[in-house]
Parts: sequence; structure tokens; C-alpha cells
Amino acid sequence: MMQSHLDFALAAPEILLLVLGLFVLLVDAFSKHPQRMTTFVLTLLSLAALTVVSAMQWADGVTGTTFHGMYVTDSFSHLLKIVSYIAVAVTLVYGRVYAQDREMLRGGELYVLTLFALLGQMVMISSGNLISIYLGLELMSLALYALIALRRDDAVATESAMKYFVLGALASGFLLYGMSMVYGATGHLGIAEIADVIAAGKAQQLALVFGIVFLVSGLAFKLGAVPFHMWVPDVYQGSPTAVTLILGGAPKLAAFAMTMRLLVDGMQGLAADWQPMLMILAVLSLAIGNLTAIVQTNFKRMLAYSTISHMGFVLLALSAGVVEGKPDAWAAAYSASLFYMITYVLTTLGSFGIILLLARQGFECEQIDDLKGLNRRSPWHAAIVLLLMFSLAGLPPLVGFYAKLAVLQAVVEAGHVALAVVAVLFSLIGAFYYLRVVKVVYFDEPVGEPAPLRADAAQRGLLSVNGALILILGILPGGLMALCLQAIQGTFGN
Repeated sequence: MMQSHLDFALAAPEILLLVLGLFVLLVDAFSKHPQRMTTFVLTLLSLAALTVVSAMQWADGVTGTTFHGMYVTDSFSHLLKIVSYIAVAVTLVYGRVYAQDREMLRGGELYVLTLFALLGQMVMISSGNLISIYLGLELMSLALYALIALRRDDAVATESAMKYFVLGALASGFLLYGMSMVYGATGHLGIAEIADVIAAGKAQQLALVFGIVFLVSGLAFKLGAVPFHMWVPDVYQGSPTAVTLILGGAPKLAAFAMTMRLLVDGMQGLAADWQPMLMILAVLSLAIGNLTAIVQTNFKRMLAYSTISHMGFVLLALSAGVVEGKPDAWAAAYSASLFYMITYVLTTLGSFGIILLLARQGFECEQIDDLKGLNRRSPWHAAIVLLLMFSLAGLPPLVGFYAKLAVLQAVVEAGHVALAVVAVLFSLIGAFYYLRVVKVVYFDEPVGEPAPLRADAAQRGLLSVNGALILILGILPGGLMALCLQAIQGTFGN
């Protein structure tokens, strides 16, 4: 591993994205095209270039710390960044027609703000210091606040942006207060140094435990876990659907990376204190998420509560990593949580992609009843909906089933059989509202004359690939799981 106080090559992806983002902003300022095609193409090319750079770094085994330990490059960061680039690119392709119909492309803010939100996510993923984590978080959050309020004439979107801003500021306060207490207890801001002080038993225990409580609260907000979930359904429903997808995709990966860096990397020695907290958050998220989703009639709101329940599974795996007498349990548990998060983002992209496909000018396709008769209009896209809903429900042979199975195996191996049973029971309850969507698509009569699907070839083709991956990764999950295991072992093995 390279150790350097100032090695800019390690931070090449972030530096490149900053330069490209500013270039796209400059080009857009002189663009007169109402559909901002040049900005769109340049944004996708920027994401492709970033993917190549990160993949080359990963293939060459580039790891190390720079900027006095504030920035970390490792296999974990390489994997999450590549998935984030792909998620953002897919999101922008899915949302282009929707944004064009709603005149969200008169300026290129949608693309530029998305790039800067991605920059914040990348900083969060590679942070090795409490300060750099917070800087990345705020860079991402400020861009997301602006994106949600992008349609300034839409009162609902503006209200959602205000809710997210106020609650996000509260969560940031929790995180900052927790970080200050951790700093006070250990005397360090670097995650590696904090871990060393805790391992040596030199930290002030009471202040440290209080700090962890506030840190976990802030992390739970960013993940959308109960009881810090209040913003998720309102913001998902109120935001323009293209922005909802930006919010529900790559930022979840960054929040997961922040959780791993702070708790697993920095506070592994206090797992006995934070693991029970995660268990409580997980059970509450599974219960509230699944039970509340049943009564929803708005599709976006239902998917929001579904997100809350899925974060419960991620937290379950994280709470099963450190087990007394089983020193090797952590690798399986943390790789299962990483696999679950990546496949969840993949499924979320497809779910909101379908909403964006069916939406048209003056029609949002937000209600579950808006999917009635989809099988008659397009059997292929109805089949994709079926794959997505069955995967979210955890039915074999789709990737959602394998992801849930991997988490449950880790939980059982950790000796928490009762937790695994609770998770299975709530998954069975959750299957109801996913199956209801399939029933509406295949068996309900459409209301009125169904409008033709209006989407470009890129959107249709990408959605087909997305649906196919849900099936392929379910049948052959070994490759992605091996990458997740390699990333976890290579990063947190020490």
C-alpha cells in the first residue's frame, strides 16, 4: 500500500470528475439547444471516462492513503465508485425523456448538479477522516437539495426539498456532534488513528459510546432506516421522478460506504456497543417498512417504504459481522451486505425506470392503478415489472432471493436465529404488496384508452438489460459475490 502525504494520482477519479464537471458546466453555459443534447452526451462520456480510470486503478492494484490520511483508495472504494458511475449513467438515460417533457432541461443544471452530487459520493466512499466524510456528505446533500427543487414552479417538489433540507440539516448535526465526541474521546480525526486508540484501550469510554449513538443516528437517516425514515416517502413522492431515481440510487452506496468506514473500519473495537443498535434499527425498518407499504396506493411511496425495509436487511448483515468465537464471520456478513446494497440499487433503477417509461407529458404514472393493463400494451415491459417485483420480494431464482439468503445465512451463522426468523416473516408480509403490483399489471382492466409507450431506444434497451441482469445475477451470483468478498477482505481484513 502506498503511503503519501500528497499523492494526487491516488485521487485521479475525483480530480478528473471535478475538471469534467466544470467543463460540462462551461459548455452548457454557451449551449442554446433546448434539449441540452451536448450536455447530456458530455455527461455520459465523463462517466465512461471515470469508469475506465477506476477500473484501471483496480486492475493495477492501486491502493493507499494520501492528503495526510484524509483520502483512502482501496478495492472497496474502486468497486463502489464503478457501480456509482453506472447507476448515475443509467439514471440519466432513464430520466431524459421525462425531464425533457417537463422542461427540466432548459438549463443544464440537472446534469451538472448530478455530477457534483456524484463527486460528493466519491469523497464519502474514499474518506479516511471524519472531516473529509462530512465534506463529501455536504457536497452530495447540497446538490440533491437543489435537484429536488429543480422545478421551481412545482409546489410539491419545493416542499419536498424543504423537508429534505431541514431534516438533512438535523441529521448532519447529529453526525457532527457524534464526530466531535469521538474526537474528544480519542484525540484524533483520522479513522485509522481512532481505531488504534480504541484497540489500545486509551479512549474515554463514556464519551465514545455517546458519540457512537449520535453517529449511528446520523447514518440511519442517510440510509433511511426507522425511526429516521420520515423524509423518505415524502421526498420520494414529491420529487420529480427522474430526481427520485437520482436520490434512491448512487447516494445509498455512498451512505453504505460511510457506515462501513466509520463503524467497521474505525470502531470495530466497539462492535459490542453499535451492533445491538443496528439490530434494533433493522427490525424496526423491516416492520414499519413492510407493514406501511401494504396500505400505499402511490407507487413511488410504496417503493419508498420498500426501500426502508430493504435497508433493514443491510443493517441486519452489518450487525452480524463481529461474533465472539467466530473470527471469520465478518467477511461473509459484510460482503453479504455489500452484495445486497449493489443488487438493491440495480433493482431500484429498474423499478423507477418503468415509472419513467410509462410517464408522459401531463401524466406522472405515480399510482399503482396507472399500471393496469400494461401486459396488453407491452408484454415485454410487463415481464420486466414482474422480474423486478419478484426480485424485491425475494423469490427465486432472481437476485433478490440470493441477496436475502446471503444475509440470512450470515445472521444465522452469528447465532441470531430469532432475528433471521423475524426477517423472513416480514419478507413474507412484504411479498403481498409486490404481488399486488404484478396482479394489477397482468389481470386488471386498463381505465380508458391506454396511451402508447413513449421512450427512446436507449431507454427501452437499457431497461431490458436491467431486467435481464436481475435474472442472470440471480442464477449466477458467484461473480459479483466474489468481487464483493474480495473488496471486503482486501479493505477491512486488517
